[in-house]
Amino acid sequence: MNDRTPPQAPETPEAPGAGPHRTVLLRGGTVHSPADPFATAMVVERGRVAWVGSEGAAESFADGVDEVADLRGALVTPAFTDAHVHLTATGLALTGLDLAGARDLAGALDRVRAHATARPGDAVLLGHGWDAGEWPGGRPPSRAELDTAAGGRPLYLSRVDVHSAVVTTALLDRVPGVTALAGFTGDGPLTGEAHHAVRRAALAAVTPGERAEAQRAARAQAAACGIGSLHECAGPDISGEDDFTALLALAAREPGPRVFGYWAEPVADAKGAERIRALGAVGAAGDLCADGSLGSRTAHLHEPYADAPHTGTALLDAAAVAAHVTACTEAGLQAGFHAIGDAALTAVTEGVRRAAERLGTARVRAARHRVEHAEMLTPGHVAAFAELALTASVQPAFDAAWGGADGMYARRLGAGRAAGLNPYAALLRAGVPLAFGSDSPVTPFDPWGTVRAAAFHHTPAHRISVRGAFTAHTRGGWRAVGRDDAGVLVPGAPADYAVWERGELVVQAPDERVAAWSTDPRSGTPGLPELLPGGPLPVCLRTVVAGRTVFARPIE
Repeated sequence: MNDRTPPQAPETPEAPGAGPHRTVLLRGGTVHSPADPFATAMVVERGRVAWVGSEGAAESFADGVDEVADLRGALVTPAFTDAHVHLTATGLALTGLDLAGARDLAGALDRVRAHATARPGDAVLLGHGWDAGEWPGGRPPSRAELDTAAGGRPLYLSRVDVHSAVVTTALLDRVPGVTALAGFTGDGPLTGEAHHAVRRAALAAVTPGERAEAQRAARAQAAACGIGSLHECAGPDISGEDDFTALLALAAREPGPRVFGYWAEPVADAKGAERIRALGAVGAAGDLCADGSLGSRTAHLHEPYADAPHTGTALLDAAAVAAHVTACTEAGLQAGFHAIGDAALTAVTEGVRRAAERLGTARVRAARHRVEHAEMLTPGHVAAFAELALTASVQPAFDAAWGGADGMYARRLGAGRAAGLNPYAALLRAGVPLAFGSDSPVTPFDPWGTVRAAAFHHTPAHRISVRGAFTAHTRGGWRAVGRDDAGVLVPGAPADYAVWERGELVVQAPDERVAAWSTDPRSGTPGLPELLPGGPLPVCLRTVVAGRTVFARPIE
């Protein structure tokens, strides 16, 4: 490998499924493709796009294919890629106790009681999604309240950002020495080492069968949302090796979205990099945390929080970042970090720059290292991302959920600092690669909602075009794993696509300050569904991975 050749993700295997590939002609709809902005038809052969073009030309293929699919006016797009997920946790929320809809503390406790009654055989009760900041009074449940609601049983409830949790006494009793660990705060939510310890104890009670059920549920939900690829962000403090390897094995043998696995463990040398590869990971990245989250007040800031007299938690400094990036780059392995606060982002960018000074900027750029979340970016950080070719793996749904003058960001940081978060337009103008994701179960799978959130950001100056957001959620995720040949419907590309029930197709620039492409129809720019706030989103009719259907709803 020369210094200018990016490490490539392993050639993705064909989607699991029974029988040989079928050659399929899709016609009578709209195909979103740069190969032909007015395409109405597409041929798929041996798991790849073979041809894209007009309805008239499609007729010549009709007799030579195994199947002709009448789209009946539907839209065909590349399948979405979700560039940051936690699939087992997502599945456990789908199949277990989900507190995301609880409107107050009493409602959350009622759900805990009902769940405990419904699951008498569970060794540990698991739940996710509470957000006390949205409840009257703003108070999380106390341990005594949880003990009563759970009937004295072990219970683990992660906050919506998954960076803190509340638990019962019975679960604490399973973790000797937990009260001496950093992040243990008496009756309050657990953070840091204390949180990691109780999470490991809680997840250890999940049986292999329960874990597989959760993973299947998460992949099925993603497929139903038009998602064809998922970047699993795992690690020793998040899910564990058994969970990670079991997920990759399940994805390799069962139909569903592709899964690219990232393992969040520091690498010191070639031997460490080889261990990461042996797990099946494409990179030592994902949630290798430089800090925590804003909601839990553990994101690392240069200046104190507006609602707390501290600056959060620093988990990695620039020296540790430099050591990891240097070792990964030398081994040809992608590195990456979770960094949200401005101080954490300073540590990451300074560390990557030190690695570039040692190895040469070209080698570091070619490795396509990535940063997850990257919320509290300064202009200096944006310039560093561009200089070092760092991919920003970001979640626009965070702004939709917590942005705005009355949102959680403003409460934590004050309105001035909050308005600077998630500056997508600045990143695109600087040439920083963007890959969009959900961080599910933090926010749900919702790709078109994610595109809309980026286009209608709470801060108008940060908005990007629908086209730019769509690209970040399709091709951007593939580029983030070193694949430039996918995420777009052109001949030779993997046949990963979704079929959508759609309204009017437009070329949408939601704000005059957006650096937009021409909206004149004569420009030949393919249209996308109109995504005005409050309006309906496209409905997924079919999701196909490597030419094989992994989700289908009848086209009526």
